[in-house]
Amino acid sequence: MSVLKEFKEFAVKGNVIDLAVGVVIGGAFGSIVKSLVDDIIMPPVGLLIGNVDFSNLFFVLKEGAKQAGPYVSVAAAKQAGATTLNLGLFINALVSFTIVAFAIFMLVKMINRLKREEAAPVPAATATKECRYCLSAIPDKATRCPCCTSQLD
Repeated sequence: MSVLKEFKEFAVKGNVIDLAVGVVIGGAFGSIVKSLVDDIIMPPVGLLIGNVDFSNLFFVLKEGAKQAGPYVSVAAAKQAGATTLNLGLFINALVSFTIVAFAIFMLVKMINRLKREEAAPVPAATATKECRYCLSAIPDKATRCPCCTSQLD
């Protein structure tokens, strides 16, 4: 019975719930970034390089058993049983990863900055007294003036 109680305490802790929410939001964010890369970024890039459709940029390593090439798309090559090197899909995944990694980097950087601002110690007002010989401000606990080296009472 104590194991069940410990598990309940663990599962209800704020950190576990925060982690679960982060995983769900991260998955949704990943699909948004994938759509951004596949549907918005890569088509103009492909157009600039000469009408290259990155999602169908592949090389046939071995002809398919069902149908011989050439294949118009990765899907057609896979359906024919061909072995392909899918360079375009890899490039899309690389761009997606870069965008997600940069977004996470910026988020962590912002969180770290907020933590630093919270943790910044407030300087305590140090009590001072005035040296009767040179009139400079010195700490109360000092026994000798740092400016004129006079012995203080």
